Amino acid sequence: MTLELASSRDAAPTSRADSPLAVRGMTVSYGQKPAVFSVDMTVQPGKMTAIIGPNGAGKSTLLKAALGILTPLAGTATVYGKPVSEQRHRIAYVPQRASVDWDFPTRVIDVVLMGLYPQLGLLGRIRPVHRARATDCLARVGMEDFATRQIGQLSGGQQQRVFLARALAQDADLYLLDEPFAGVDAATEKAIIAVLKSLRDAGKTVVAVHHDLSTVVEYFDNVFLINTHRVAEGSVEEVFQANHLQDAYGGRLAGAQMDALQLS
Repeated sequence: MTLELASSRDAAPTSRADSPLAVRGMTVSYGQKPAVFSVDMTVQPGKMTAIIGPNGAGKSTLLKAALGILTPLAGTATVYGKPVSEQRHRIAYVPQRASVDWDFPTRVIDVVLMGLYPQLGLLGRIRPVHRARATDCLARVGMEDFATRQIGQLSGGQQQRVFLARALAQDADLYLLDEPFAGVDAATEKAIIAVLKSLRDAGKTVVAVHHDLSTVVEYFDNVFLINTHRVAEGSVEEVFQANHLQDAYGGRLAGAQMDALQLS
């Protein structure tokens, strides 16, 4: 597959205070072996950033530790210069589809309305304006005709679209997605990336754990490359290069793959 590098989008270095998500010294361990070791990351605002690396590199672990879903051994994370706990209203998170209990008896529209709970509170009254907003979010991901369907009756790709609609309902500044394209069909992947790019174009920041190297150049502006530790970080043009990928993947990145990507 032949890919052309996206045009450079130069930007001044982003300070921790200005960064939508800044991680410093993050270390997470499962047992005796660190899954993430002393990682620093500074996400640029208004960009789409891919977190990439080989299986077991700590991609999802880093994201979960930054959000406080996992407790790190060391390290901190800030959102726009403040602790994550003070900025949750500015964050929308889409977990891995495999981590969700899809047998829970709830309708598609109710899942999307959950994205409004931070504003409404658990006991807040859902009004027609809220349902209209949820319906609009479903329309943005092509799922408005499934509003009354039970979530467990949907295909994997449809479920992923619904969770993206829930994130859209939050109207966040920072969107964090863990493997959003895993196990979805081509049409769903195309629909999801179109929505994410529209968020970026509206000034939002998108960070996604990603595994398909063949689409990195087409989909993303920036790359954070990890293999337990930080390997490289920056624009696609700077980071998505053969030497950096070889440092991260080693022998797991076959020469044929490198040739197909046509990287220098």
